[in-house]
Amino acid sequence: MDSHGRSALAADGKTFRTRGISRRVNQITISAIKEMPLLASRIGGCVSLGQGIPSFPTPEHIREAVCRVIREDAHSGKYTLGPGMPELRQAVAAHLFEDRGIAADPDRELCITVGAMEGLCAAVLTVVDRGDEVILPSPNYASHIEQVLLAEGIPVFVPLRKADWGLDVDAIREAITPRTRAIVICNPHNPTGANFARKDLEALISLALERDIFIISDETYDFLVYDGKTCFNMSSVAELKENLIAVFSFSKKYAMTGWRAGCVYASEGVLDHIMKVHDAVAIAAPTVSQHAALAALRGPQNCVDEVRSALESRRNLVCERLDRMKDFFDYVKPAGAYYLMARFKAPGVDSMTFALRLMKEARVITIPGAAFGPGGEQHIRISFGGADSEISEACDRIERWLSTNPFGS
Repeated sequence: MDSHGRSALAADGKTFRTRGISRRVNQITISAIKEMPLLASRIGGCVSLGQGIPSFPTPEHIREAVCRVIREDAHSGKYTLGPGMPELRQAVAAHLFEDRGIAADPDRELCITVGAMEGLCAAVLTVVDRGDEVILPSPNYASHIEQVLLAEGIPVFVPLRKADWGLDVDAIREAITPRTRAIVICNPHNPTGANFARKDLEALISLALERDIFIISDETYDFLVYDGKTCFNMSSVAELKENLIAVFSFSKKYAMTGWRAGCVYASEGVLDHIMKVHDAVAIAAPTVSQHAALAALRGPQNCVDEVRSALESRRNLVCERLDRMKDFFDYVKPAGAYYLMARFKAPGVDSMTFALRLMKEARVITIPGAAFGPGGEQHIRISFGGADSEISEACDRIERWLSTNPFGS
């Protein structure tokens, strides 16, 4: 594990050139979320509980709308305006207001990005200078770490409560220094599946306003909450607006991971600066992907309910299977997203060793918990975005592997 709490994953002993490579790039890594499937592809025959790619196809009405645009619009292969197509930004603004009560100006406060990842990276680069600190409740999404390091900032890991993976706002308060510029929050949470309590998020908002720091809010899974519960959206708090950068995604909600379409919402004075980064790295989001996003918002929304229902069923399935392996794993039942952090009961074994052996010996891909910061060690992240058959096969293999007592007593 390196000094930032990440595991160092070397694929087949590969070495990297460092001479002439910038410090900011030398200090970041490709996350284990992406690296584990690459390693598995060399092994062959693996089933995946790893990368967060839902099994669902992009809904037909979205694909058909894009086909029509390509056939009928001779300009569909050209750039759009930098912030995105005006009609898409208007549709996003209407959607945010209707669903979440967020009053966003489509012309001044929204920018369509190349997935939520570009939006998050642009947000971090906009507010973080060399040596600035960014608080990451840990375990946390792996790429948030690399984005902070790319900006030459310092990730400051604050542990989540282990009992329920809840926010520890008192610990966050204690971690704030004069160098703190932002707190990154993903809710519902990747990698734990937590749905943070409203009272904790409201306390965090008060803290951010008191200390005048930004909250960068990753809203990728805001639609994906189980058991009839709801998700408190910080973007709906008007008082926070000047200290908020919220990033939304079409990827998981509409099964559009490969289309790469996201959106940033921020006050005009902040978004103007984010747009500089967006222009420098992307110019504009892909036009066809913007048309796909527009079709997603304008089309029937029952597809979202179907995704949520299916994933809730898959959550229940993976929990049932882990309950059968309670001598080997502990876990907190996910309240949202489609991830679960399983703590393995193998004393003295680190998460990278566990995950690599599971992949090589049982042919099951998971993600080592250390990839998600120091709070993730002694865990593996399991994604239940795959089909029921894939989840069942993976769990069968894990059970057979554990029956061989791979780490001794």
